[in-house]
Amino acid sequence: MTQWDMNLVLGLRQDSNSFFTADWPAPANVHTLLSTRHGGVSCSPFASLNVGTHVGDDAQAVLHNRALVQQRIEQPLAYLQQVHSTQVVAARLALAAMETGNPLSADASFSHEGDAVACAIMTADCLPVLLCDRAGTVVAAAHAGWRGLAGGVLQNTVAAMQVNPLEIIAYLGPAIGPDAFEVGVEVWEAFCLHHPKAQVAFIDIGHDHYLADIYALARLALADAGVHQVYGGTECTVLQRDRYFSYRRDGKTGRMLSAIWLD
Repeated sequence: MTQWDMNLVLGLRQDSNSFFTADWPAPANVHTLLSTRHGGVSCSPFASLNVGTHVGDDAQAVLHNRALVQQRIEQPLAYLQQVHSTQVVAARLALAAMETGNPLSADASFSHEGDAVACAIMTADCLPVLLCDRAGTVVAAAHAGWRGLAGGVLQNTVAAMQVNPLEIIAYLGPAIGPDAFEVGVEVWEAFCLHHPKAQVAFIDIGHDHYLADIYALARLALADAGVHQVYGGTECTVLQRDRYFSYRRDGKTGRMLSAIWLD
């Protein structure tokens, strides 16, 4: 048995630690899947379930990892070329672009009933946000780093769903936690100069540095968009070394997946 085959077998044996689903009161036809760093075939520093093609990992390993993830999802995954923007696209268009080898540059996608496609976001400290309406007619996924949050990616995602925001619920997946997210004054200014309420998400630790709560910032952005039913937001990708990839902690590392789709 080659090392590649051994890694694959070990990955499959770690299956119970590889994935979890959003803990939220979504309708029965809304499905989610979030990955950890376990259960794939990539070697260090991408060990082992890395789904990112842009981080320097072996291309064949990433393809195997994506295939392992796809086996658990009933619809084809529409990956994006994430660029820390506020751009939102239809997942069906993202899937078509991906299949031509030219993924769309965007940081959120949405999918309606009948589209038969799963919204997919990759992260390793930035915040993945999954959304759906209570009627189960539309879902969305957003990649919310601090730049995207400050620019309005969540507000744009909610608007793109084209339903009453009061009927939308959101789930905040694993991201860098408030005890680990040290930022400079430029981040504080990006939020607080325009939205004074955001000051509650920052702790001044001196010398123009702050501890930022990305989960609190996301909740403020969702509330601004009219979404008040928000779940999740308790993990820390940096401190939970054995469970999650973290760019802030490790630099060269893999990416995890957060996906949502409709029956």
